Amino acid sequence: MPMNATIALTLDTRRAKQDGTYPLIMRLAFNGLTIPIPLGYSVKEEDWDEAGRKIKKSYKGSETVERFNNLIQKKKSNALDILMKLDEKGELSKMSITDVKSRIVKKKEAQSFFTYADDLIASLKEAKRFGTAESYRSTTNVLKTFVNKNALPFAAINYEFLKRFESNHLAKEGNSLNGLAVYMRTIRAIYNSAIKTGAAEEEHYPFKAYKIKTVPPKKRALDIDLLNNILGLKLAPDNLLFNARNYFVASYMMYGMNFMDMAFLRKTDIANGRINYRRNKTSKLFDIKLFPALQEILDHYIAGDPQSEYVFPILRQDELGAQMKSLKWARKRYNAKLKLIAQECGIETNLTSYVSRHSFATQALLNTVPIAAISAMLGHSSIKTTEVYLKGLPSAVLDDYNQQIMGQSTLQKSVNKKSSPSPQ
Repeated sequence: MPMNATIALTLDTRRAKQDGTYPLIMRLAFNGLTIPIPLGYSVKEEDWDEAGRKIKKSYKGSETVERFNNLIQKKKSNALDILMKLDEKGELSKMSITDVKSRIVKKKEAQSFFTYADDLIASLKEAKRFGTAESYRSTTNVLKTFVNKNALPFAAINYEFLKRFESNHLAKEGNSLNGLAVYMRTIRAIYNSAIKTGAAEEEHYPFKAYKIKTVPPKKRALDIDLLNNILGLKLAPDNLLFNARNYFVASYMMYGMNFMDMAFLRKTDIANGRINYRRNKTSKLFDIKLFPALQEILDHYIAGDPQSEYVFPILRQDELGAQMKSLKWARKRYNAKLKLIAQECGIETNLTSYVSRHSFATQALLNTVPIAAISAMLGHSSIKTTEVYLKGLPSAVLDDYNQQIMGQSTLQKSVNKKSSPSPQ
């Protein structure tokens, strides 16, 4: 037990209840300070043995005396265990007494993965990280359906549990390994956060054994000629596809901005010929130069609805929950119209809102933009994520690169020399 921290069971005789009982507490002493930690029980003063720190045999409550004493001793043991682990990790000496109490209380209350995830989702929404919050909410809903329970202890999420979840997911028609990987990465992120805050034990962490698997994604980026078909598509404002075409083009010209960020783009984010906004998913700040073609699109929508705070006519509600529902349906309608645009432009691959983002990344690479710069433009926290976007370059491009390499090699020069006609 750390010398600067102690825990004692006691009766809080300063706070009498109407029935004449007093709250039973753990009194945490730490660095010369003390703070009470309620246990959720109360007894009469004559039923408490202060010297022995236990319930007397005279107690006539709903619990037997022996079981009651075992319960409160177990709570004390759990609290002491938390203190020991914090001390072993070197964290205890850096904490305040309220921090220590918070760890003990959270350890007691936040055993459910779902309870912890709900709190985390609420925090993400407060930080305006709506995309991540929605991803976390989607994953927890899938997990709740899988376990068919309202509670899921962190310790229950072990290797065997994850393998069962994997088998259940892949057994359903239409589900993919990459879709499973999205869920697993979210579960891992929530678990990692719980470990950091003390709501879960690192010793139970299942992702040391379970490895998240993926397969190379299908190519999403458009070749430049097909991309130009969309960029050059001229539509009248009353055309059913007018907005969808503009959204796609604007996204492409704004570093492949995703649909959620476009929906929440405010008019105040545009000033002095630049766009300054924070990405919802990562809170990364972007500073993008406005080019004439993009300025023309933005001006059209800004002038079209002077009263709206947003640039694009996607969100009409003020309340966040209603906005998120509206965004979900707006994205579906957008993707449906993109399929019609694909038919109009002779595009046979599946055209979705993500294609503009992938196409931007691929065209940046083909124009010799360094991958580190592409990663920054996309707002990725890791270049590995950017590399996923850049898989599946067109074969003709790879052929051109290979021809350049071979043309520079001494082997190819030797072949060229041998194949040259002899002088007459």
